[in-house]
Amino acid sequence: MTSWIDGVGPEDADGALAELYEKARDRVSGEVDNILRVHSLHPRGLAAHWNLYTAVMAPTRSLPKAEREMIALVVSTLNDCHY
Repeated sequence: MTSWIDGVGPEDADGALAELYEKARDRVSGEVDNILRVHSLHPRGLAAHWNLYTAVMAPTRSLPKAEREMIALVVSTLNDCHY
């Protein structure tokens, strides 16, 4: 699935955007998700999105990261979200 919002791809990113993309790059595929690419025209917005995501998904003693990911998957499925 692609976004209808034109943005800067990882191959064209430089400076702060390139640094943010490196943090957000998928460890397996090496890709930057479209949900993050839509922020490319506003790198501060991308940084805020990334910081919120990493804070929310950080494991705690009572809820490990894997369980957080499972909850996110169930909620996305219930909301008919394909991302």
